[in-house]
Amino acid sequence: MSARKPSRSVGRCLALTAVILVVRSANVVVQVTVRPTSDVGLASTGQPPTRLAVAAAAAADCGRSHAADTLRFCDDAAVDSLAPDASTQQVSGVLTLKDAIQRAVTHNLTILGLTQVVNEARGQQQVARSRLLPQVTGEFSALGQRLNLAALGLQFDIPVPGFEIERVVGPFSVLDIRARLSQTLVDIQAKQNHRAVEHVVRASEFSVDDAQDLIALAAGRTYVEAMAARSRVEATRAQVDTATAIHEKAVQQQDAGLATPLDVKRAQVQTLAARQRLAALEAAFAKLKIDLTRISGLTPTDQYDLDRDFPFSSGPPLTLDEALKEALDRRSDLKAAEAQVQAAQLAVAAARAQRVPSLTLFADYGANRAAGLPVANTYLFGGAVRLSIWEGGRIAGQVEQAMATMNRRMAERDDLRAQVEADIKKGYADLRAAETAVTVAELNVEVTRETLGLTRERFEAGVSDNLAVVQSQESLATAQLDYINSVLSHNLAKINLARSLGRAAANIDRFLQLAPGGR
Repeated sequence: MSARKPSRSVGRCLALTAVILVVRSANVVVQVTVRPTSDVGLASTGQPPTRLAVAAAAAADCGRSHAADTLRFCDDAAVDSLAPDASTQQVSGVLTLKDAIQRAVTHNLTILGLTQVVNEARGQQQVARSRLLPQVTGEFSALGQRLNLAALGLQFDIPVPGFEIERVVGPFSVLDIRARLSQTLVDIQAKQNHRAVEHVVRASEFSVDDAQDLIALAAGRTYVEAMAARSRVEATRAQVDTATAIHEKAVQQQDAGLATPLDVKRAQVQTLAARQRLAALEAAFAKLKIDLTRISGLTPTDQYDLDRDFPFSSGPPLTLDEALKEALDRRSDLKAAEAQVQAAQLAVAAARAQRVPSLTLFADYGANRAAGLPVANTYLFGGAVRLSIWEGGRIAGQVEQAMATMNRRMAERDDLRAQVEADIKKGYADLRAAETAVTVAELNVEVTRETLGLTRERFEAGVSDNLAVVQSQESLATAQLDYINSVLSHNLAKINLARSLGRAAANIDRFLQLAPGGR
């Protein structure tokens, strides 16, 4: 059997032990400093952007994007971004809008992922705070050593016959146990870095709130779209019933010699077309219900009911100036952008503070003994002032980088404010247009329904053929779909405005005028 080779880990341990012995014997102090990193250009980082920077940038981009594009993105992302265990819950009976939004906000994977980003930022905050707190460590060492004094430059030539100092001493062993304490009393850079990371944490928390608004918006849009699809199905079923009755009447009149075969065929084609539309609308309604369960974190199914239709109501009683003020005070993405600006400003201050001297106190206390000798207590204390004299332009470069980051954050904040103002103004324009469309569509439905009744009476009396009846049916079907679509556009405009003002999930009752104990 061949001899077993020493493991790689044993070799690493031996090499590390040799390095420690050499460093200790030469009385070299090695200091390793770990600086806290951040995504706002903190001084002395030089690190690539972390996941927090990517998430914050994505949140800022989502807040700056156009409302319609954002909604389409969030609708698709919300369906595909669920927690792994979120689709295990069953739905039965009636799924209300409040339940759908609450489940979506709770189970969506985007929220869970951003929550971990917040935890990561809080960990960075703890690292930055640790530089301001006392550092206490304990140490125990056992050393065996044999020294060549000549190799260390110690040569003793004593002109005394018979007296000679050995050039190689040892071996000897030393046991040492002690506690070490260090405290930074003055470090402006570390203080500013810690304050900057605090604002980064706030920005990440506001990003989570903004993501919840977007997900609530996606759930609300899908819910009202599903309700509109249900209204289309119900209207088309009524059209099928009407077309069937007209077809049966045409057959009866043909038997009585009051209608032609063309009238019967025309009525039959109208009935088949209505049934075809009904099948397509039922499929679209089922798919919207399945999408709604996916967004809400439920088992994908269409075997449940939606709540009753929302009664048509005007928009919220807010003036444009009041809406703008409320949005600037409540929008989470604006708060996140402002926190990023503050963090970037503190990062600039931290970079400049590297030129300020820092003061550190240190001390240690312990006991050691050599072989065959009694234990002796030893200690050390002192202080150190660190002052940057010349570092080849490093500090100036870091200040310039931090300034560039700050200017970019400020530009992003100003652009987001302008986008919020534009979204609110466009939201009010959409509300006005939708209200007018609903009023016109409602009148059109009444007129076409009366027209259909008159043409049916003329056909049943044998005064005319059923061509006018078929045309009236098509006009009524178009008018009903226009009314349903206009009400849907009005509800979507109110939901979009709720998002533009901030806290969309909490404003559902306010903007859709829901019953206090209902939806």
